[in-house]
Amino acid sequence: MVLKDAKRIVFKVGTSTLTYETGKVNIQRVEKLARVLCDLRNSGKDIILVSSGAIAVGVAKMGEGERPKALPHKQALAAIGQSELMYLYDKLFSEYNNTVAQVLLTMDVMEHALRKQNAQNTFETLLELGVIPIVNENDTVSTEEVEFGDNDTLSALVAELISADLLVILSDIDGLYDKDPKSNSDARLIHVVEQIGPEIRDCAGGAGSRRGTGGMITKLHAGDIATQAGIDMVILNGENPYDIYKMLDGEPVGTLFLGQK
Repeated sequence: MVLKDAKRIVFKVGTSTLTYETGKVNIQRVEKLARVLCDLRNSGKDIILVSSGAIAVGVAKMGEGERPKALPHKQALAAIGQSELMYLYDKLFSEYNNTVAQVLLTMDVMEHALRKQNAQNTFETLLELGVIPIVNENDTVSTEEVEFGDNDTLSALVAELISADLLVILSDIDGLYDKDPKSNSDARLIHVVEQIGPEIRDCAGGAGSRRGTGGMITKLHAGDIATQAGIDMVILNGENPYDIYKMLDGEPVGTLFLGQK
């Protein structure tokens, strides 16, 4: 599929893309992202944003300095941070006359047929209304039994749920390299992956930044889910949201994982 022809696109943005090292929101970057997504929505595309960052924003707002380890503490900060995030998104998207809606999910919704159908119906209705759903894991109530574990996985499951054409994971890395670029100066960016096999998995490193929970391994797992559902996936550096236009125009930015048709 030519990427610019994708009608329904799920974007996932990670904590490290949304925030500075201080943990506070990178307002300039979020403003650019909102502008691009609203522009794509105005062009007639269905846009869904899966956004991390609730706990990190809660940590910053309460001045705690670092992510807590105790589950009740993390869940409390998620509740604080989620309100702050949605306030910011609502403000920025409404400046471009686009309406957003909050959708919080846990894994049991995806595993229970009736709940899954209800979620699907809600997404379809929101998109019909021209609304941009903003999705996150319901960290405030989630436990190990019902959590997705990371929003890369969540974004792929949402893409599958709504039969998206394209999943775009905005990260703090340019895409998938043939070796770790942090320790290998000759690392080469892989522009197209036709199938996620053992050689591709060997390219994945460990966890991501200290502000987030993901890494390349979780993105490949998301890629498995998306591509097996016939959905193309792109890993793209979220540092400059305007690169989304380059990606859709077919320029060699990021890594494209081809959906298995």
